[in-house]
Amino acid sequence: MLCFRLLVCCLLASPLAAWAQQPTQPTAPPLEKPQSKPQTEKPETVASAPQLTLAEAIRIGIENNYDVRLSQQDVRIAENNVTRGNAGQLPTVAGNFTRTFNVNNTRQQREQSNPVVINGGRANALNTNVTANWTIFDGLGMFIAYDRLRALEQSQRQLTRATMEETVANIMDAYYAVVREAGKINSLEEALKIGQARIDLTQARVDVGVAAKVEVLTARVDYNADRSLLVQQQEVLKTAKVNLNNLLGRTPSIDFLPADSIVVARTLDRTTVGQAIRQSNPRLQQAKINTQVATFDRKLVRASRFPQVDLVGGYGLNRNINNAFLINTATGSVLGSNVNRVYGPNYGVAASVPIFDGFNRTRLEQNARIAEAQSRLALDQTRLQLDAEAEQAYAQYQNRLQLLELEEGNILLARENVAIALERYRLGLLTPLDLRVAQRTQLDAEVRLLDIRYQAKQAEIVLRRLSSGLVQQGE
Repeated sequence: MLCFRLLVCCLLASPLAAWAQQPTQPTAPPLEKPQSKPQTEKPETVASAPQLTLAEAIRIGIENNYDVRLSQQDVRIAENNVTRGNAGQLPTVAGNFTRTFNVNNTRQQREQSNPVVINGGRANALNTNVTANWTIFDGLGMFIAYDRLRALEQSQRQLTRATMEETVANIMDAYYAVVREAGKINSLEEALKIGQARIDLTQARVDVGVAAKVEVLTARVDYNADRSLLVQQQEVLKTAKVNLNNLLGRTPSIDFLPADSIVVARTLDRTTVGQAIRQSNPRLQQAKINTQVATFDRKLVRASRFPQVDLVGGYGLNRNINNAFLINTATGSVLGSNVNRVYGPNYGVAASVPIFDGFNRTRLEQNARIAEAQSRLALDQTRLQLDAEAEQAYAQYQNRLQLLELEEGNILLARENVAIALERYRLGLLTPLDLRVAQRTQLDAEVRLLDIRYQAKQAEIVLRRLSSGLVQQGE
C-alpha cells in the first residue's frame, strides 16, 4: 500500500516538474491596432515647413508661371493691334522738311566776250510740306481687315485661356503628386513601427529561449529593407516638390507641406462634360476662330481686285535763294541775288485700278481658299482629339472610382489583418514569415490606395480641363 502511494505521487509530480522547467512566454501589453494617418499629416521623417494650400499654389502659379506670363503679353499685343488705323480706315498725315546749302563755282562766257567767273557762290533751298492721304474705298478691304484683327485678338485670348487651364491642371497634378508621395512616407513609417514591434517581440522570445537568434536577424534585415524604401521615397518626395516649385515659377529649393488632401469628385457626367467641351473648350474655340480668320484672309485677297480711291491733300513751301545769280543784260552779265518762293495748298483725288499683275491675285486667292479648307480640317481634327481625350479620361475616371471603392474597403481588412497578426505573433501563435507577409500586404494596400486615388483625381482634372472648368471666366 505504501509503495502504491509513492508511485502515484511520483506520477503526479513528474509532469508538474517538467512543466515548471519550460520557459514562459514573454508577457507584453497588447499592441495598438495600426491606424492610417490623415493625408495631410506631416510624416515624422520629413522636416517641418510652411503649409501650402492648393488655392495658394494656383494663385502663385497664375502670377509667376512663365508660359502664362508670356501668353498674357501676347494678348496685350493683340489688343493693341485692334485699331481702325491699323485696318487702314483712318487717314495718314506726314510732314516733310528739307534744307540744302550749296557752294557753286560758276564760269559763264558769251560769244567772244570775256568769261565771267564766280567762285564760292552760295545758294540754299528750303522745301517743307504736309501731306495727307485717306483711302475712302478699297473694295471694303479696310472693314474686313478690322474684323480680322478682332478675330485674331479673340484667338489669342482663347490660346491664353487654354494655357492657363493647362497650367492650372499641371499645378494640381503636381500638388496632388506631393500629397501622394508624402502619404507613401507615412505608410512606410507605419511599416517601420510594425517592423520594430516585430524585432522587440522576437528579441524578447529569444531572451527567454523560445525563439532562435536567426529570427531576430531576419526581422532586422526586413526592417532595414523598409528603411531603404523610406530613404528612396524621401528622394521621390523631394523631386515632386521641386517639380511643383518649378511650375509655380519660384526657387526649386523652397520647402513646404501640402495642406489639402486628395478628394475625388464622384458625380461627373459624360454627357455634361461633352456639352461643356463643345461650348467652352478654349482649344476648340480657338480652332473655330481660326476658320474665321482664314475666311477674312480670302476676302482680303478678293477685295484687292477692286479699285482703290484716295483723297489726297497737303500744304507746301518751297524757297530757293541764290546769292551768286548772273543776270544777262545788253551790256553783259552782272551779278545779283535771286529769291524764289512758292507755297500753298494742294488737294485732289487719286485712284488706282488693278488691271494685270501676272495672275498673282488669282494665285493668292487660290491659296487663301486652300488655307480656309485647312482651317476647317484643323477644326474637325481638334474636335476629334478632344472627344478622344474626354472618352479616355472618363473611362479611366469610372474605372478608378470602382477601384477606389474596392481599395478603401480592402485597406480596412489589411489593417485589421496586421493587428490580428501582431497579437498572434505576440502570443507565439504565428510565424515570423506570416507576420512579414501581413505587413507587406498592408503596405502594398496603402500604396495601391494612394496611387488609385491619385489616378482618379488625375482623370477628374483632365475632364475639368477639357470642359474648361479649372479657370473661371474673366480671370
